[in-house]
Amino acid sequence: MTAPVPLLFFPGLLCDARLWRDQIAALGGIAECRVADLTLDADLGSMALRILADAPPRFALAGLSMGGYAALEVVRRAPERVTHLALLDTSARPDTEEQARRRRGLMALTRSGQFKGVTPRLLPSLLHPDHVEGPLGHEVREMAERVGREAFLRQQQAILQRPDSRPMLSGIAVPTLVAVGEHDILTPPELAEEMAAAIPGAELARIPGAAHLPTMEMPEAVNALFRAWLAR
Repeated sequence: MTAPVPLLFFPGLLCDARLWRDQIAALGGIAECRVADLTLDADLGSMALRILADAPPRFALAGLSMGGYAALEVVRRAPERVTHLALLDTSARPDTEEQARRRRGLMALTRSGQFKGVTPRLLPSLLHPDHVEGPLGHEVREMAERVGREAFLRQQQAILQRPDSRPMLSGIAVPTLVAVGEHDILTPPELAEEMAAAIPGAELARIPGAAHLPTMEMPEAVNALFRAWLAR
């Protein structure tokens, strides 16, 4: 019998272990799953070093959104330790000037005492319209509240400072899955296509019925992709 694969999950901005709950449950027989804490550091390098200090010698790695930025940083620093890589609803590009301006504006509001986490106004940018009203919308808002104000500021600072990872993609030499919700407007499918085209042998998957959080929106589809990815 094959031993379970060590698998680290990296959550996105204002997300916690709930983001990966259904994957952890589904992969229990083939993966030894752990969710990294990405709330403690204000730069990706520190996130990566903290994770590497506590991680198994070799491991599979899956990151969504900000978690994808952190995953690429881990690969940049310790490629020999990563056996498989999954990048979901993320990008290898740095922020545009407009994205950085909006991010700094949110940080300024938060510092002035106006942290609101994920509000009903923001949910349509995270979830498919079919999922905004109801349990998933509520769970996304609860995740943001658990992560909280200070971690939000640290995470946004880390995202602002991220490098352009496009030059490193051609050097990734492990089985790689690049997946994206078909309706993701924050990191749209063309960004996933760009990454998959640049990574040798990468598999590209577009997930119908999902937006920016397919692990919660369409868990069975993601679970099937992960089983095939870990078997490569």
